[in-house]
Amino acid sequence: MTTLQAIWMAILQGVTELFPISSLGHAVIVPALLHWSIDQSALGFLPFLAVMHLGTATALLIYFWRDWLGFARGVILFRDPAGAAERRLFLRVVVATIPAVIIGFAFEKLLRKGFAAPSLAAVFLIINGVMLFAAERVKRPAGRALTDLRWRDAIAIGFWQCLALLPGMSRSGATMAGGYLCGLDHEAAARFSFLTATPIILGAVVLEAPKLIHHGGGFGSAAILAGVVAGVTALISAFALMRWFKVRDVKGFDPFAIYCALAGVAALALLNFH
Repeated sequence: MTTLQAIWMAILQGVTELFPISSLGHAVIVPALLHWSIDQSALGFLPFLAVMHLGTATALLIYFWRDWLGFARGVILFRDPAGAAERRLFLRVVVATIPAVIIGFAFEKLLRKGFAAPSLAAVFLIINGVMLFAAERVKRPAGRALTDLRWRDAIAIGFWQCLALLPGMSRSGATMAGGYLCGLDHEAAARFSFLTATPIILGAVVLEAPKLIHHGGGFGSAAILAGVVAGVTALISAFALMRWFKVRDVKGFDPFAIYCALAGVAALALLNFH
């Protein structure tokens, strides 16, 4: 992978990881469409993605630093009633991350095969669009505060998050849709999605970093640059997306649903008939 390709991949990662349009799907489809000589099934590809994910996680920590500081205070001062709401939300975040960790670890080798299947990723990108479009139309009335999220809601959102293990299905999109269906509004669902993203992404980085070094990828200049670019892009994306959902609580998913459907269809056509 050239430095220019790494930068483009980082920009793509920073946008698509937070926008509900599947970062992994784009990471699989775009290089295939551009005929880049990148082997997505290689052992070093996922670790390289992990470096970019580290930049994304850093951006999320910066954007939501007040939430994480509140979590830390609530956990450390666990006897303080003032931190009860923060502890409650933190525990919901922890619970929501468990299903994806277990399923991802159990089926890692099987799921890895999908990373070299651009057409499959394009199909799931279309399905991701359908999921977002449907979520807007079958949700229950919003009104539940994020701090009132129930245990069963957190578990349900956690299983929704597992859809992102399939290339083309968006992690943020799935968790937002899950939160939305649990009664959260767009903004609260997006906030919870990004809060659950941080431990998931950091966990992936911890898992893949040794593999990156072992397989010769190293943390070279291209990888470090990609991580920085992904982080800056993700921070801008977080600001843009949270503002979008703040002002568009009605049919806020629709533009992303339409994009996923059109992009998936176009990718399928180009990959199979071009």
